[in-house]
Amino acid sequence: MEYESSPLAVVQFWFYSAFDQFTTNFHWHDWELLQVFVDTDTDRPQLYVASSHSRKVPNNEFLDPDPDRQPRILSELGSHSSGLSVNDDEQRFQRFSLDGDLADVTNSVLDGVEAIAAIPMAYGLPRDEGLALPYVVPELDGAPIYEHDDLPSVTAGDLVADDLTVRSFDALQSPPQLPQRETGVRFDYEETDDTDVAYALRPSADLEHIAEFTGPQLSFEFAVPQFAEDAVAGHITTTGVPWTSERYDNPAADISEPKHRQALADRYEAIGEPSPVNQVVAGVTTAVSDDDAPDGEGLLTESSPLELFALFQSDPVAVPTFNGVAAVRDVPEGEHTLTVNGAGVEPHSETVRVTGEGETVTAGVEGEIPVVARENSVKLEVDPTDADSDLTALAVEDDFAGRLYDAPLSGPDAVYVHEGGAYTTEVRDSDDEVGAFRVNPGDGERVRVENPRTGKAPLASYLADVASETSAQVAAAGDADDDTEHDGGRQNAVEGLSNALENVAAAAQRAADRAEAGDRGNAEQALDAVARRLERVATRLAEARDAMPDDVARATDNRLAQARRRTGQARAADKL
Repeated sequence: MEYESSPLAVVQFWFYSAFDQFTTNFHWHDWELLQVFVDTDTDRPQLYVASSHSRKVPNNEFLDPDPDRQPRILSELGSHSSGLSVNDDEQRFQRFSLDGDLADVTNSVLDGVEAIAAIPMAYGLPRDEGLALPYVVPELDGAPIYEHDDLPSVTAGDLVADDLTVRSFDALQSPPQLPQRETGVRFDYEETDDTDVAYALRPSADLEHIAEFTGPQLSFEFAVPQFAEDAVAGHITTTGVPWTSERYDNPAADISEPKHRQALADRYEAIGEPSPVNQVVAGVTTAVSDDDAPDGEGLLTESSPLELFALFQSDPVAVPTFNGVAAVRDVPEGEHTLTVNGAGVEPHSETVRVTGEGETVTAGVEGEIPVVARENSVKLEVDPTDADSDLTALAVEDDFAGRLYDAPLSGPDAVYVHEGGAYTTEVRDSDDEVGAFRVNPGDGERVRVENPRTGKAPLASYLADVASETSAQVAAAGDADDDTEHDGGRQNAVEGLSNALENVAAAAQRAADRAEAGDRGNAEQALDAVARRLERVATRLAEARDAMPDDVARATDNRLAQARRRTGQARAADKL
């Protein structure tokens, strides 16, 4: 296509994958596209735009490429999902410039989000980047395609190898370990010594008589989560044809990087300014037990070993994460339910609100969504139906990992948490009043927050629970330390800390009882006593630190900080 108003032309290279054994992609064949924007005065390429996984994911783009360096397309194993390759390493995708070699994309870096590393926002190839996507066995009429009577020539050996294949997402108890990508068949337009397959180029006009693709549709052998089943099932369709898409006649519509669009708009009258595009982003991590916490009482989050997928229920186009980043572009204004799911983990769902134009919304807590392996999961349930106020938000914090979940609450909700955590569950109401509840899930499959409400009484009850729990743990740690039997000073320090915590628990319980009875004055006096006694706890902790195991000392430190914050909230609360 050549623009009349500017010395600019675009060459589109369309290539068709007849089959795709993928995971997060709800069609089984597709067209992919590489666009080359060329200045017709200089014959120099200005921009490469390579379609990635879906229109909801940023494309692979490169501005001002070297005209003497031929661009290449790298296909993901078993998939039509592809990455761009322009540097000296022909067979690998590089998101960053390494050892003086160019990166394969010039997409903008997403920064300012604590949980997401400063990485270019472009879908690459997971196995080239140290992560992996599992594959599923497609089925037709309820049977794996290699067992179907109408497909006698298809065998299991025609699919991705077993060590990369997942038969059931839901049956897995933990994310599988998968090998990295290996290089495969090389296709070239002009045959060379390294060519495996030579191909021909044909004008797309020769194919424009094709109106649609029809025929029986493949489906999944794994169960789609119930919350999205109807929406996803309706999205398993055939692919469209290129000549009916917007980018066929308007190539610039496929430029997903605003700075690239702006660069071409500055150079060529035919290219308009970039339009504001909303996107929702989050870094997806895995919650695991923290070795520095008491056994079964603390977590940390680490990079996921597996790429997962993100889905908006309002727009059921699933997108895979890249480098653990979930990024969904072109999100309409309004309220959406975002779900993150994957092989061997429990689904995470939360409400996100997009309110403006050109807005980047970070989901999760400061842009981080931790998921939990199914083998370690406990379902934490909260039902605000009978609450005495309009509860509008729910948050969950672990003693060591901090806040793991924070999202709007409009009805009965559930969060999957790790059995090895010790949690503070927080609710907030429409008057911005707060309530907190202690949750220690242990080995149960589910735990429920009973009577979630806000105000001084639930906050004071929480303080009593945490102080009493910590006092018992400190005392047990002192009893278990054989050395303290021969060191009266050390033993006294531990006992002093335990007693100081019990005094906090007693004062907090008095505050809760007074608040429940409607006695505001005495409830506030008791909370003032809690605040003073927490300072005594801090002093005792400093004296006893060397006499306690490090993990118990750290847990006490973390809970002390939490108790101070909740005491401040309780003293400031208007509601009893």
